[in-house]
Amino acid sequence: MKFFYINALLLALVISSAQAAETYITDPEHTFVSFSYKHLAYSIQTSRFNKVNGTITVNDAMDGGTMDIAIETGSVSTGSDTFNKLLRSEDYFSSEKFPIAKFTSDKLTFNNQAITSISGELTIKGITKPIDIEVSNFACSRNFITLKYMCGANASAKLSRSEFDLGKYVPFVGDEISLNIVVEASRE
Repeated sequence: MKFFYINALLLALVISSAQAAETYITDPEHTFVSFSYKHLAYSIQTSRFNKVNGTITVNDAMDGGTMDIAIETGSVSTGSDTFNKLLRSEDYFSSEKFPIAKFTSDKLTFNNQAITSISGELTIKGITKPIDIEVSNFACSRNFITLKYMCGANASAKLSRSEFDLGKYVPFVGDEISLNIVVEASRE
């Protein structure tokens, strides 16, 4: 009977360790979201959010995990103080009332231990919509400078800004937004 209990305990330890997850904290110096859109049919403009932070968990088998990312809308950076103020205003991100845009996911799709896509929910101005993100680059290794174990990725997605109450001047200013996401994160 003792043998049965020892085997049951070992099996429980193996199962719990197989389901364990590693937590990664985003590096604020190497994590940001840029966005681009058509401007009056003249050009494609690109801007970014400078303050993006969050946590990412990946299970030990590298086949599942979660993401919880916060984007400070007041950190929008266009290269123009005037335009930054406009995008922070009520007509766009309403940064005083909605200082954080959030992305959450519990559906990370892997192929050979590499994340290939992420499905989740994006909330901007209190409006939540599903979004699919395609990952074009994913790598993990020990950082030879900090000696921390890190993962990084490049990803992209498209969304309609009018769906998030950001549609002022549509169709003259394009409704489709292309997101480019750069993430580096250190394991806790």
